[in-house]
Amino acid sequence: MEAESDTKQQQTMEGSYSQTMQIDPKRARFPCSVVWSPLPVISWFIPCIGHIGICREDGVILDFAGPNFVCVDNFAFGAATRYIQIPKEKCCVPLVQSVYNGEEHYIQDETKGDLRTWDDALRKSTQEFQHLSYNLFTCNCHSYVANNLNRLGFLSGGWNVVNLAIFVLFNGRWVSKTSMLRSILPFVVIFFLGVLFGGFTFLKFWFFFTSILLGGSFLLLIVSDLIQL
Repeated sequence: MEAESDTKQQQTMEGSYSQTMQIDPKRARFPCSVVWSPLPVISWFIPCIGHIGICREDGVILDFAGPNFVCVDNFAFGAATRYIQIPKEKCCVPLVQSVYNGEEHYIQDETKGDLRTWDDALRKSTQEFQHLSYNLFTCNCHSYVANNLNRLGFLSGGWNVVNLAIFVLFNGRWVSKTSMLRSILPFVVIFFLGVLFGGFTFLKFWFFFTSILLGGSFLLLIVSDLIQL
């Protein structure tokens, strides 16, 4: 009888945990996920560039949006259009579920120094970035999410601005067809009109702008890593 009771209790706990991990785009809840949204103007010319955040276990989005400022449940550039839910079993830190009873009764154990939960890691990174200046190339929203993933040991760590952007580009799931159109359509329209009216001149401008932005980010990242070494 006791064994049967324990089994039922375990099944109930697993069912409850499964429910807390469900994606709910209408309420902007993406538990244990990395989320992405397009940036005004920049994403219209280079659709692979956007704003990124990471979510707590209750699905609330955190994103580094400016100097000494991490947004909580207020994604800086509108609703998330892509997401990747991170499997906890692929994190090196031995994580357990955070103790909370719904979003209204979310409990954080501030007394623990070690990382016991997903949210412990996010809280540590948030505390660190709340004291950092924002830099478009070397200390931005991608840096914040990369810091969190490294702290969690996701896929053994080693995350930075570049490989995180590539990871989201190839692995991110669209929230909906509408969100996909919202992200891609401006680029398609501008590129079509640019080629139609500007021809080769527009293509040269686009290539130059893309090379400067992406190439500059990559070079600054390398320099930053060398300085840290």
